[in-house]
Amino acid sequence: MSTKAKGLTYEAYLALPETKQRYEIVDGVLLMPPAPTPSHQWFMLEIAVRLRSFVNERDLGVVLAAPVDLLIRREPLRTRQPDILYLSAERTGIRGPAELRGLQFLEISPDLVVEVLSPSNTRREIESKLEDYRQISVRECWLVSPEAETIEVLRLSAEGATTAGIFAVDGTLRSEVLGDFTLPIREIFR
Repeated sequence: MSTKAKGLTYEAYLALPETKQRYEIVDGVLLMPPAPTPSHQWFMLEIAVRLRSFVNERDLGVVLAAPVDLLIRREPLRTRQPDILYLSAERTGIRGPAELRGLQFLEISPDLVVEVLSPSNTRREIESKLEDYRQISVRECWLVSPEAETIEVLRLSAEGATTAGIFAVDGTLRSEVLGDFTLPIREIFR
């Protein structure tokens, strides 16, 4: 006779202590990958600083960097921690720290998520994250490939994910979600 171990429940998740360790919960299973590499963090910060500056100058909302739990669903429990996320004030009402105070995690769909890829990421992992983001109505996802020195911009909708563009070192990323935001890719992969 076999018994299946019960995964982490939403109630047990709420009781977890605050941690700086990155993790995601997939169908109740706590996944704790190794810490990101220094170069991963460098790319993430380069993008986050540019996004945050643009968003703050225009009072468009907030940009947050990992680790921040994004609740995908409660049963079976699933969370994600994108490297960067943008919450528009127009869509979420969040303009700054006052609206974030007291939140243990986000149940609000970001307009944009950014994932900096690692060599260990599998296509299946990326597709699973994209599906989760699509399920909660994230509008746009950027897949940053330090190895290829590209950023792929994906539009997410109920129908699936479509590539809006793959921007290489000589290109300039444009975001539908952020209107007139542009990002010269050379600045990221210099």
